[in-house]
Amino acid sequence: MSGHSKWSTIKRKKEKTDNARAKVFTKIGREIAVAVREGGPDPAGNSKLKDCIAKAKACNVPNDNIERIIKKAAGDGNTDNYESIIYEGYGPSGVAVIVETLTDNRNRTAGDMRHYFDKFGGNMGTSGCVSFMFTREGVIIIDKEDVDEEKLMEDALEAGATDFLTDGDVYEIRTEPNDMGAVRDDLEAKGYKYLTAEVDYIPSTYTKLESEEDINNMGKMLEMFEDNDDVQNVFHNWENEDDYEG
Repeated sequence: MSGHSKWSTIKRKKEKTDNARAKVFTKIGREIAVAVREGGPDPAGNSKLKDCIAKAKACNVPNDNIERIIKKAAGDGNTDNYESIIYEGYGPSGVAVIVETLTDNRNRTAGDMRHYFDKFGGNMGTSGCVSFMFTREGVIIIDKEDVDEEKLMEDALEAGATDFLTDGDVYEIRTEPNDMGAVRDDLEAKGYKYLTAEVDYIPSTYTKLESEEDINNMGKMLEMFEDNDDVQNVFHNWENEDDYEG
């Protein structure tokens, strides 16, 4: 994911994601379980759980799976104890990277994250070493097909959005982090279907990789992060990610 230019990259990776549905379900399942543990099993009174359920549905997780995860997480016998840990560091040529994880073994996860950074010419840093280069914003992506741009912009701003962007064949709506769920729900109630709706780290500046070696190493590093079950999201400021062939 790379700020407002990320959607083309997500589309490029979508086939991989679709071929690894079980992995996607596992990651979303962890998010739901943590949300239930922190705020209870009722989405009406747990906004974080409500956001997780919306994300699950957007990723085509069946309702039965969602209900089963919530029920298990709310049960007395549930021993899953995931904690949220954010890792920061640098990829090749100083690309800033933030990795959000949910883990039940911080030593294993820290070792994996450090290994991925080191293996591909980067290095893991301390907390805060790159996060100052990003801002937290809600990001709602809506397909342009059959959507009136001016009407959507009007509805989005009326719902509380802070910005409205176009990127290829999608519209991107920005919100304050705490307003994302409400804006998403408002637009959904008006009949809009969203592709993704999440709170992201948006880079304030971007780094362009020039050498083929750096491009390949950065692409492989991101793939290693995304293939790890403990990793929920990866954010970076790599400008020319589309140059990576995979």
